[in-house]
Amino acid sequence: MAAPVLGQNAAVSGFVVDADDGEPLEGVNVVLRVGGVFIQGTATDGDGQYVLAGLKPDRYVMTVSFIGYATRTDTLVLARGERRTRSYRLQAGGAELDEVLVESERSTGAARVTAGQQTVQPADIELIPAPDVSGDLATLLATLPGVVTSGDRGGQLFVRGGEPTQNLVLIDGILLYQPFHVIGFYSAFPSDILSRTDIYAGGFGSAFGERISSVIDVSTRNGNNRRFGGAVSLSPFISSVRLEGPLVQDRVSVMLSARQSVVEEAAAEVIGEPLPFSFGDAFGKMHLVLSPNQRLAFTALRTHDRGTLGRDVGGTVPEEVRWENEGIGARYLILPRRFPVSFEGNASYSRLESDLGPADDPTRSTAIENVHGLLDATFFTERAAYNTGMSLRIVRLASNLGGLYQNFDNRSDELLHWGMYVQPDVGLGGGWRLRPGLRVQFFDVQFEPFFEPRVQVVWEDERQQVSAAAGLYHQAEIGLYDRRDAASIFTAWTNAIKESDRVEDVSEGRVQRAWHALLGYRATPRPWLELSVEGFYKYLDNLFISEWTAFPRFTTNLQPATGRSFGFDLRAEVRRAPFYGYLTYGFSNTRYFAEQAEIALWYGVERLRFRPPHDRRHQVNALASATLRGIDVSARWEFGAGLPFSRVVGFDGFAVVDDVTSGFDLDPTRRVIYERPFSGTLPAYHRLDLSAGRTFDVGRAAVTLQGSLINAYDRDNLFYLDIFTLKRVNQLPLVPSLGLKVEY
Repeated sequence: MAAPVLGQNAAVSGFVVDADDGEPLEGVNVVLRVGGVFIQGTATDGDGQYVLAGLKPDRYVMTVSFIGYATRTDTLVLARGERRTRSYRLQAGGAELDEVLVESERSTGAARVTAGQQTVQPADIELIPAPDVSGDLATLLATLPGVVTSGDRGGQLFVRGGEPTQNLVLIDGILLYQPFHVIGFYSAFPSDILSRTDIYAGGFGSAFGERISSVIDVSTRNGNNRRFGGAVSLSPFISSVRLEGPLVQDRVSVMLSARQSVVEEAAAEVIGEPLPFSFGDAFGKMHLVLSPNQRLAFTALRTHDRGTLGRDVGGTVPEEVRWENEGIGARYLILPRRFPVSFEGNASYSRLESDLGPADDPTRSTAIENVHGLLDATFFTERAAYNTGMSLRIVRLASNLGGLYQNFDNRSDELLHWGMYVQPDVGLGGGWRLRPGLRVQFFDVQFEPFFEPRVQVVWEDERQQVSAAAGLYHQAEIGLYDRRDAASIFTAWTNAIKESDRVEDVSEGRVQRAWHALLGYRATPRPWLELSVEGFYKYLDNLFISEWTAFPRFTTNLQPATGRSFGFDLRAEVRRAPFYGYLTYGFSNTRYFAEQAEIALWYGVERLRFRPPHDRRHQVNALASATLRGIDVSARWEFGAGLPFSRVVGFDGFAVVDDVTSGFDLDPTRRVIYERPFSGTLPAYHRLDLSAGRTFDVGRAAVTLQGSLINAYDRDNLFYLDIFTLKRVNQLPLVPSLGLKVEY
């Protein structure tokens, strides 16, 4: 017998999964009818979860339907206040979706953007040419308008004017500080462990905090809980292995994945030049079905990277950089039997260690770790869902900079984040949805709350959508690095909050903040064609920038600056079998405004206006993919306008003349005379990638053979220019690759 609940209305909830492997199915239509008349419907979320609330006592016919799966029909007799749990396994084989009033439309695609959010699934990643048989999330991120990367080397990602340390990257709720590998083709997220990824380029909702630029929220899939399987792949860049299967059939599953680069050994043979890079990652997940209404998952991962990004172009041998990520987390999800509510609990720990210089005696090192606890709840009514939650994060930071920075050698600190939020999701009728939200942040146990109001508004009908979002965001951690040095990705983490009261300057402890605003429109003029445009504006306040100095050295002196970034994205997507393709264009304009006493002496102005080095004005990406006679072929072309850099005018010497009686006794320090900062422009970047592959069935195994050409016309794209010698280091040349994957 189902348990009664408080209130007069009944509710039904549950999970929908694939009958073959137990994987949650997202976007399944769950519809209730009485006498053939539609009453209420919804679609499952990323956990395969659905909730239908606010139901009157009656006899209902429930249909559970999804494209490509057989439809399930059930009869429910709900009493007043009754709460029923119904979970379903759908069997693949159905061809068409039964026509209902609530339709589960396609949620992914290059042009499918809603209020700054784009959802990516593994199938989207696999379309993009890569030097490996298995795709990687990094290759897709590089195709997005408004996203600027450091290219083939370095693993840095700038989103709509923001910086890498201002991105929030999560995997199953675990925060990763350096989610990308030293080779730009790879991240910590191979496509065959992913379920979905939500990318928020701006305007993200109140559930996310502690970062001011963007959110990349990665969800991994569960291991197969019906049968064992796995895959092995080999390529000139990386080799990988994956194993998965049930520990207890239908109840407990496990998935293990590991990758290791081989490019350092293969580079001389494949591309004719050394690539001193070594990287890899390991991932594990255990998923438990505790009961029809409870799920529990444990996730763990580790990444490691080592590489020398630059070359000896000026008599100084570039230093080696190394980093390691570690993370572990647990996620608990329950649909209580007595209330139309969904609860989620999440606990995680992660750590990043990074150093620069010789492995046995690094010149700089840094570490940041955090412990995080999160509790979310969603309350459901007939027309709305009320999302609320709270989180606590303890962050520990430590740096040993070896005296190379001006104001400290060693530093350690601890920072506490405490946040809570509420965000209703209300259907207003007529195709309108409103998501107002408020997040309250506390930093460093100061009882001075940072209020972050946010809002999203969406209107849509069958063929078009209008969406808008705005919000305020704060961030306490600061990543320190020298923007003048493109070949250095070493980042030292520190804390902007001190024990003193909040003050009005970044150098004294004030946190970074940003205002976001965006407006988008999407249209589907034909079933096979989708078009979208989205404009954005970000105001960035209290930024950290490197102190302007004539000495060619790093500094951790914090100098205040503000910034703003605005632009727009245009996207066109075509899905007409056997062809798929898209074309995107991104325009962006980013400016920083620096204030420093010395600026007036050097440049004659009190406030310096300049382009930061990630200000890429124009970006174009084009993808074409098709299946021809069983062969999957794809081509991708990208173009990026030249990035700004600071030119050197000349050099002089500086010396303290106190107590000096002769010029011959002077011991001058060499100084660099820079032109107005970032007034130069580097050459444009463009590249063509090609791939072709075919899959063969060999017994119970699927064997995929894929060939690819990265930088097919061997463009000499610039990685960085040594401003002292004017010698250049290029991105990767033409890279041919042949990969093999065996999947069982």
